[in-house]
Amino acid sequence: MLVATAAERNKGFILEVLSKYVDKTKHYKCLELASGTGAHAAHFAKKLPNVDFQPSECSSRVLHSIVAHVDKLRLPNLRVPLYIDVTKDPSLWALPEDYAPSSIDILVCINMIHISSNAAVEGLFKAADGLLRPGSGILLTYGPYAFEGNISPESNISFHENLQQQNPEWGLRDIIALKEIAKHNNLGLEKIHEMPMNNHCLIFRRNA
Repeated sequence: MLVATAAERNKGFILEVLSKYVDKTKHYKCLELASGTGAHAAHFAKKLPNVDFQPSECSSRVLHSIVAHVDKLRLPNLRVPLYIDVTKDPSLWALPEDYAPSSIDILVCINMIHISSNAAVEGLFKAADGLLRPGSGILLTYGPYAFEGNISPESNISFHENLQQQNPEWGLRDIIALKEIAKHNNLGLEKIHEMPMNNHCLIFRRNA
């Protein structure tokens, strides 16, 4: 199992937010895109037994790490990870039969948007439109963001500049721009949760 310091540090805080949108008396299906090492899905599955977690990745290296988490925990609500390239149409993803269009309750995407191409960001919201339950399904994204063209504090400015040097399409996305992409994909930004270390959780809900 690979260890990502950021994931170990933030998984508890993100769980607190996710739990606000989970009724313990109901069953949920959650698809996580860009699951990384698998630490988030493993932690969430342990704490939310009524949520079925389907992790995914496009990196073979970290797919093996997610499998290691699954093998170690052997939880009934933590599935074997899928290979998913979010830039591809969801119809091409090898999703389980019970994860059909308009049937998923929660889509989770942690620390991906700022290190993604424009096509990947567009693909994320397109997938949310097609896969989430109309009127109730939510997309939870986590990471650092810009607000109306402003990035703060200085550490986030430096982080943004460093990312853009690596790839011009990378960098902190402005929440206004994300709201516009969401709007074109039948989603609305419902809530912004302030998080530690200058990060935020954004909750988008699929329109009815």
